[in-house]
Amino acid sequence: MHKGKGMKFVGDSRVSADRTLSKIPKDYSEYPGRTEAFWPNFLLKEWLAGSVFLVGFMCLTLAHPSPLGGLADPTNAAFIPLPDWYFLFLYELLKYKFASGEYILLGMIGIPGLAFGALLLAPFLDNGPGRRPHQRPIAVIMMLLALTATVWLTYTSAAHVDWEARAAMDQPVPPNSLEIDTSHEGFALYEASCLSCHGDALQGGAAGPSLVGIERSAEEIGVIAREGTEGGMPAGIFTGTDEELEQLVDFILTVNEQAAE
Repeated sequence: MHKGKGMKFVGDSRVSADRTLSKIPKDYSEYPGRTEAFWPNFLLKEWLAGSVFLVGFMCLTLAHPSPLGGLADPTNAAFIPLPDWYFLFLYELLKYKFASGEYILLGMIGIPGLAFGALLLAPFLDNGPGRRPHQRPIAVIMMLLALTATVWLTYTSAAHVDWEARAAMDQPVPPNSLEIDTSHEGFALYEASCLSCHGDALQGGAAGPSLVGIERSAEEIGVIAREGTEGGMPAGIFTGTDEELEQLVDFILTVNEQAAE
């Protein structure tokens, strides 16, 4: 074949002949209404949103401080520990026969590993171009199943717990720096009726909460001493006279006043 004979040049219709192949991206100003400058417009919006979230979070923290439990007591066999709310579904899973006992490893590692592994693989199992829920049935079904199981297990784990009674039984134990006035006329009554559950310095114990730092009136303390509390202290623990009850209540209030100072 000679040069210039039998040779044809065919242009590719997909590429414009007058198009410049510049690698320099266009400026954001060429897209009015669709984009904006990163500095300061976009970044200031992000900082503002983050500041609002941070202030709101700090307000919630101040209004509802994190509850603190009592000191760990390995001798207290009556205390049933509970994990934080985001682990309650795994805690509940271990109550089923197929995930406990001989199959504890299946409940601890196997089932959670399969569940989280499936969620990680969901984008690869359903990699169609559509992004609407009906266009991604596999990923949507897997996510709904995981969400339903997590909500149900969390609910069943926490539904039967009396959180108020649990908080009352597991209060932080203050430093035992109080000097208990054993000569007080109410100390002997406290020693006979309350010490075995609430401790020698009212610090609480395995069977009863701390009586230091309570926010109850004399009348409320007297009623609890006689009638007990629902789900906690039984009725009839104190069987003394009304005069002795006043002495016991005065002793408890005196210790609290000393602790407040």
